[in-house]
Amino acid sequence: MTGLRLGPLLRHVDWETGTSATVWVETDRSCTAEVRCEQGGSGSASTFLIAGHHYAVIPVTGLTPGSATAYEVLLDGSRVWPPEDSALPPSTIRTPPASADAVQITFGSCRWAARPARGHDPVGPDALDTLAVRLAADPDAERPDVLLLLGDQVYADETSDATGARLKARRDTKVPPGSGVADYEEYTWLYDESWRDPDVRWLLSTVPSCMIFDDHDVIDDWNTSTSWLAEMRATPWWHERIVSALMSYWVYQHLGNLSPAELAADPLYEAVRAAPDGTELLRRFAEKADRDATTVRWSYRRDFGRTRLLMVDTRAARVLEEQGRSMLDAGEARWLTEQARDTPGSFDHLLIGTSLPWLLPPLIHDAESWNAALCRGERGPRWARFGERLRRHADLEHWSAFPSSFRELTRLITEVGSGPEAPSTVCVLSGDVHHAYVAEPEWPDGSERDGSVARPDAHVLQLTCSPVHNSIPRPIRLGFRFGWSSAGRRLGRLFAWHGRTDRAPVRWRRSAGPWFGNQLMTLTLRGRSALLRLDQARAEEKGSGRGRLTTLLERRLTGGH
Repeated sequence: MTGLRLGPLLRHVDWETGTSATVWVETDRSCTAEVRCEQGGSGSASTFLIAGHHYAVIPVTGLTPGSATAYEVLLDGSRVWPPEDSALPPSTIRTPPASADAVQITFGSCRWAARPARGHDPVGPDALDTLAVRLAADPDAERPDVLLLLGDQVYADETSDATGARLKARRDTKVPPGSGVADYEEYTWLYDESWRDPDVRWLLSTVPSCMIFDDHDVIDDWNTSTSWLAEMRATPWWHERIVSALMSYWVYQHLGNLSPAELAADPLYEAVRAAPDGTELLRRFAEKADRDATTVRWSYRRDFGRTRLLMVDTRAARVLEEQGRSMLDAGEARWLTEQARDTPGSFDHLLIGTSLPWLLPPLIHDAESWNAALCRGERGPRWARFGERLRRHADLEHWSAFPSSFRELTRLITEVGSGPEAPSTVCVLSGDVHHAYVAEPEWPDGSERDGSVARPDAHVLQLTCSPVHNSIPRPIRLGFRFGWSSAGRRLGRLFAWHGRTDRAPVRWRRSAGPWFGNQLMTLTLRGRSALLRLDQARAEEKGSGRGRLTTLLERRLTGGH
């Protein structure tokens, strides 16, 4: 009998008609995968083959708008989901009603998926697992309409003890890449470890998800500079790592981000499904994407009623040449602008999902801008060499390390957030920095004369939430706290003076946080109103791997200035 190796993951639920969805599965052999819903709606798809693994993205149609229906998964006609012995509630597909004007979005990033050893979790309870347990205990309770996973879904460079043991049994881990993953097969182990946990598996089967990669999905500091990239490409193991990373991302994360119509129009997806073995087709695609990032777009748009989400690739789409450094290449920047400007007045909330925060603690912002100036030669070649070493050691690679991109994003947010058809809120959703905070930009009156931009009508916020399951060293915690302080701001201005950097087009303040721990943020958007909540996973008892979600912040966000 054909078995279900991983999944099901409920990925795309259609918010335009409320009648379709997609379900992703990995099986242990070639088969026809089918979804049958209790209250109508079904779909099937033949599996495709990548590197000895079998996958399907099942389009489910015939759903009823505004409904919730349990579903089961069948492989070659035999039911494999839900498991016969499962104590968890049925997996369900919930569809939005016609003309839905409310959506609840839960987001976070950085989930190290290692299972606790003998019940002890050194980094504390997993916030995603804790959310799953809470929802499973009361399946009729309010739940997110969608999960946004903003990067580092897997850690290719920081594997668990269990995965490390498998690596040692397979190859010599004294040879690079050592305890990091080397190829596609080893990437599949990471996704197994991340998504096979019973509670998380159930959660991902019943709450739709949108995903984007960050550096640890590939390697720490991925694409930080031209010299970094040249050094990596000179190693004997890097080519297989990056190609396998992009191949596995396409299979495990990217396909589920697409709507059924987008999947049907994707020539690579069509070719892979038609081929007896799609490995070489996908491999050539990944090699080309690595050579030339402009040949692929990982960014995407989702509309949830009157809420627009633009999920932005801030890793693969970078331009790294020092004199023209940019977070986004020209095509990616144009796409972002076009999507943000499209049909003004048709959305009440604009969400920009970027794994890396736009607004950081001011000291860190100024330090990154200073470092960027050093690296491009503002203080001569000796300072440039020092700047490159510092950039890598201190991870100075956020939006503020790309000053022109920071200004362009600020201008776009201001433009879209201004005028009679402006949305109520523009929220930049980010992770990466292993703590959570809310920052709000300020536009001083008359600021256009000093190179800043005019005050928008929308309420603009930086919402940062990380990690879902990881930790941060105490010295870095103290550094982040100091970065928000008055003394930190003054030190940052000294960096800016030394680097001869321009003043940022806006100023900003921290209005909530910082919080350190495993956590998730939730936005509830209804009409033009917005409610923000931060939940942190706290251990039920010291050393326990289980936790409960504790609400640390619940705040109504105003609709405008």
